[in-house]
Amino acid sequence: MRRRQFIALFGGAAAATWPFAARAQQPDRVRLIGVLQGLAADDPASAARLAAFTKALEQLGWTDGRNVRFDYRWSGGNADVIRRQAAELVALAPDVILTAGSQATERMLQTTRTIPIVFAILPDPVGSGLVARLSRPGGNATGFMQFEYSLSGKWLELLKQIAPGVTRAAVLRDPAVTAGVGQFAVIQAVAPTVGVEVSPIDINNATEIERAISDFAREPNAGLIATAAAPVITQRELIVSLAARYKLPAVYFNRDSVSSGGLISYGPDFVDQYRRAASYVDRILKGEKPADMPVQAPTKYELVINLKTAKAIGLAMPPSVLARADEVIE
Repeated sequence: MRRRQFIALFGGAAAATWPFAARAQQPDRVRLIGVLQGLAADDPASAARLAAFTKALEQLGWTDGRNVRFDYRWSGGNADVIRRQAAELVALAPDVILTAGSQATERMLQTTRTIPIVFAILPDPVGSGLVARLSRPGGNATGFMQFEYSLSGKWLELLKQIAPGVTRAAVLRDPAVTAGVGQFAVIQAVAPTVGVEVSPIDINNATEIERAISDFAREPNAGLIATAAAPVITQRELIVSLAARYKLPAVYFNRDSVSSGGLISYGPDFVDQYRRAASYVDRILKGEKPADMPVQAPTKYELVINLKTAKAIGLAMPPSVLARADEVIE
């Protein structure tokens, strides 16, 4: 009798004192994935990337509503909103958080050093101090870097190829982040070899962008390079419209600007980065630690051309460039 009572009491105590441990050991527990995005909720680019991410996760066995659920946050590039949303996500204690870009990743790492983070489209994670090194990040974050700085010089070379008459180029950048300085340094180093004088344009908001581009376009033989920067992403429609207004040949770092009417882009396939990020989330959910998972460089780059825009600004796209294009928008 006493033995049965002991077993009953012991079992009751275990149920009362070990509920969280028991749930943590159950493989069918529904996991929570937090998602912090720098774009707006209605941005088509964000929708395409997240669709690729969730589809890849499903192929790995994680189905929304069955064994995983998502909590999404979109900031629209607003730093104050990102700060609040990062705190909200951490308060939910998700199993892992997916971030994109410098602002979202930096803020999330300032908010938590324990919850695993997988980032995508992040420029210079080592230079910005977000990871210790690419091979072994060493903290609670790992993921996929945006590109290597050498790519920046190719934008200027591409601009000269499609518009040989360009002798001046405005470089839109965000000087507040390490990548803004790094990208311009590479472009500046390449400039003498292609005979183009480059001028940095520091951008933060729509008013600054419009004034700076308008001023630069007053002199002839001008071109534009829109580097990887948060304001370039959130203000891409404004930048595209200004380039069209002043008939500026413009090279962009991502295809989203070309889809919005920009002339040409060369850069990583960001949808592919989200697809690959799903594999890292899967590994973390299965017990691996971000500290031991190397940060990966892009494996897929794409050249996208908008011929309609080329015709509108009176630019004949060279056949050699057209032949290399991954996609041509007509």
